[in-house]
Amino acid sequence: MNRLSWFNVVSLTLGFAFLYIPMLILIIFSFNESKLVTVWAGFSTKWYGELVQNEAFLDAAWVTLRVAVFSSTLATILGTAAAYVLVRGGRFFGRTLFSGMIYAPLVMPEVITGLSLLLLFIGIGLDRGILTIVLAHTTFSMCFVSVVVSSRLVTFDQSLEEAALDLGCSPAQAFRLVTLPIIAPAVISGWLLAFTLSLDDLVIASFTSGPSATTLPIKIFSAVRLGVSPEINALSTIMIAVVTVGVIAASLVTKRAMVRQKQDEMAAVRAE
Repeated sequence: MNRLSWFNVVSLTLGFAFLYIPMLILIIFSFNESKLVTVWAGFSTKWYGELVQNEAFLDAAWVTLRVAVFSSTLATILGTAAAYVLVRGGRFFGRTLFSGMIYAPLVMPEVITGLSLLLLFIGIGLDRGILTIVLAHTTFSMCFVSVVVSSRLVTFDQSLEEAALDLGCSPAQAFRLVTLPIIAPAVISGWLLAFTLSLDDLVIASFTSGPSATTLPIKIFSAVRLGVSPEINALSTIMIAVVTVGVIAASLVTKRAMVRQKQDEMAAVRAE
């Protein structure tokens, strides 16, 4: 068994410190009594109360959550369908072009994606708002869902589907009753990834948002340009807490689904 060397330990320590010490400092200063974010004046939670009364941040957070839920759901549906076609569709006319169009947003600069979508929405006369942000986030996040789901479908045992078809299931029923439950952890992971990308996006949203719909990253960026306030630290701390809880919950759900999948596969083997 390989042991960690001192070099690896030091490298990991410095790497994690570089990533997480700034977050820890941000969390600590969100409980600062002083309005100056670099001067500690005592423990206080008043900035969380100020944040709750800040309607601009609350409206932006509500818009961001709605956009993230809708866009991640659409991206999951479209990305799963695209992954199924690429893995199970075999060779068909235009497959290379189709796969290239699916994976293009992975390597396309966000500025180009945002600008092209902006020109598209202007060309078709669609007013910028929540709908345009949802469409934009769906466009660039569905490719990530497709990659995650494709990796699971490649290792999927197709004999389970064939057994369901032999027992009288239609292809749609076999997918709904056999394939989808088995690949559910990958689908959930893809949804969570798309949800996170939508929450975090600033560049594309800045091109496709309008005066009636401002996302939270855009609002924070605009506020930070005027100076970092304790309210922003409090908001960032809440976001870190929500993401941490979500990651833990997703890990537990995925682990439970994988255990159930192994149990089902063992039961199928015993039945044979």
